[in-house]
Amino acid sequence: MQLQEIFKNYSTIGFSGARSPAGVLPPSALSSAAAAVPSGARVVVGCQRGVDAFFRQCFPKAEVFAVASGKWGSGKGAYAARSIACVNAVAIAGGLWVSFPASECPPGLLPSPKSSKCFSGGGSGTWASLAYALGCGVACLVYSPFGVWGLESVPGDPGWFSSSSDASQQLSLF
Repeated sequence: MQLQEIFKNYSTIGFSGARSPAGVLPPSALSSAAAAVPSGARVVVGCQRGVDAFFRQCFPKAEVFAVASGKWGSGKGAYAARSIACVNAVAIAGGLWVSFPASECPPGLLPSPKSSKCFSGGGSGTWASLAYALGCGVACLVYSPFGVWGLESVPGDPGWFSSSSDASQQLSLF
């Protein structure tokens, strides 16, 4: 219920997360996020297995940023370009970026509006996308068993962190 209070403020929601979430991310975290998406919201998501696949299944009309389209080139760089485009789509729409990392943040990675600083071969597209989204000023909601760059815990929802103090304060009223 409390996540819905955050999601209801956005008409575009982007999802990103681990390719192998089993054993680290509880299925209830993914399900609660899916249930909180407002009816009619635009959903954007990547083309990977794991978290991306879960949200593609939940939202068959989602806008899928697929590397196989060739739109972003080929090789590892295409995945980074795809992720940057996905974050940009959410940023332009004033949307919410929802992230599910299943590992700790790579050392030295920090939020930045410069995609080259975030996608520098650190080994985690989920964290790189989140760093880029935060650096671009996109509202972010993260489910993580790890700390998240000083983001605020969402009251009443253990494991959830928000970049918006307004969202956390709003939730504390319920």
